[in-house]
Amino acid sequence: MKRLWAAIWLLGAMLMTVPAWSAGNDDYRMGTGDVVRITVYGQPDLTTEARVGENGSISFPLIGNIKLAGITPAQGEVEIAARLSKGGFILKPFVSLNVVQYRGQQVSVLGRVNRPGKYNLERTNRVADVLALAGGVIPDGADTATLIRTRDGKTEYREIDLIALFKPGGEASNVEVQDGDLINVARQPMFYIYGEVQRPGAFRLEQDMSVVQALSMGGGLTPRGTQKGMRILRLDPGGTMREIDAHLADPVQKNDVIYVKESLF
Repeated sequence: MKRLWAAIWLLGAMLMTVPAWSAGNDDYRMGTGDVVRITVYGQPDLTTEARVGENGSISFPLIGNIKLAGITPAQGEVEIAARLSKGGFILKPFVSLNVVQYRGQQVSVLGRVNRPGKYNLERTNRVADVLALAGGVIPDGADTATLIRTRDGKTEYREIDLIALFKPGGEASNVEVQDGDLINVARQPMFYIYGEVQRPGAFRLEQDMSVVQALSMGGGLTPRGTQKGMRILRLDPGGTMREIDAHLADPVQKNDVIYVKESLF
């Protein structure tokens, strides 16, 4: 887990040191509130700086309103150039469109991160990028995050395995975030161990943890403890507490209570 936090922190530090001009916005889709600057080579009178309105459009000289929300700057350049050419205003215009202030797209990061809040999307961002902007996951944060997305009145929930992000093939989990998305990092599930162990108490439940690993986190058995007759108290789906036999290779589940008995001999 230390490698995971270090990787996320390092990614955050890298993002903070990237100059604004080098971040790139070729794949960023503009939105309401963004401020854009448009220039046409050899036509200084057409230089325009405007904010994308609530209708997703700006007004540009000669061609009037042009919709920019939902398209990339490169697509905006092509559209403006095409309309200037089609209108007979400029022959083969060279148009440059840059976003100078990002206000149109935001993502929220909540839960067990260092800096929860809303963050502007200045380019195409993925889950790891946004977690880095939020300062990374704090030590008691879960190994998974929930990506919540609402589109057309329907809400989608997707679990993201944060550990898998930094393993080979992890790019499949590092999905692209979109305007209005919410990423929530919950507190890591816990388990409990008591009885004849060196350090009874509550502990962080790691992925694929077994009973023997749980015992090691509790410091191992006391001289009076025994592996025989260990029990697990576990809530079933109906909310009833069940007591089951515990074996060293058994998986530990969220909120399990492991009891280690005293040896009779």
